Amino acid sequence: LSIDAIQALLEPDLTPTRAVFRSVLQEIEEDYKGRGVELVEFSGAYRFQSRPSMSEWVQRLWEERPQKYSRALLETLALIAYRQPITRGDIEEVRGVAVSSTIMKTLLERNWVRVVGHREVPGRPAIYATTKHFLSYFNLSSLDDLPTLAEIRDIELISKELNAQLELVGTEDESVKQDD
Repeated sequence: LSIDAIQALLEPDLTPTRAVFRSVLQEIEEDYKGRGVELVEFSGAYRFQSRPSMSEWVQRLWEERPQKYSRALLETLALIAYRQPITRGDIEEVRGVAVSSTIMKTLLERNWVRVVGHREVPGRPAIYATTKHFLSYFNLSSLDDLPTLAEIRDIELISKELNAQLELVGTEDESVKQDD
C-alpha cells in the first residue's frame, strides 16, 4: 500500500501527516530486522514480504512449481522493458518472428505490461509498456535497476566460457576413467 492508500482508509480527522507515516514505517522496518519477514518499499508503496534467505522454507509451503516461461515470452518482455513504449510490430521487427497472441495475453494477464496508447498509423497498433506490478514482481524499484545490455552480454559471455570449461572438465574425467 502507498501512504496515500493508507491515509484513504482512515477517518479524515484522524489521519496523521505523511512525515508521521514515514516515521512509523521506519520504526516497523527496524522492528522487523532479523525476522523472517520484512517491510519493503517499492515504487512508493510498502509491503510485507518474506526475506530472500527464507525463500527455501516458504517454497515448501506450496506444492506447485513456478511457471516456466518460454524464451519467446521472456524475449518479448525484455524488449518491452528495455525499449518501451513499443508496439507489437516493433517487437516482431527486432525478433524477426511474429509475436504470438498467447504471449501478449499472458503478459497482460500477469499485469507485467499494459497498453499505454495507440500509434497514429493505419490500424492504430497498441503501444505497450511495463507496469508497477512488473517492477514489484522482479524486485525492481525502477527501470533503472534493470541490468544494462552490456552487463547482460558479459553474463552471456561468462556463461558460455563457464559451460565450455565444464565440458572440458567432463572430457578430462572421462579420459582419466579410460586410463584406469
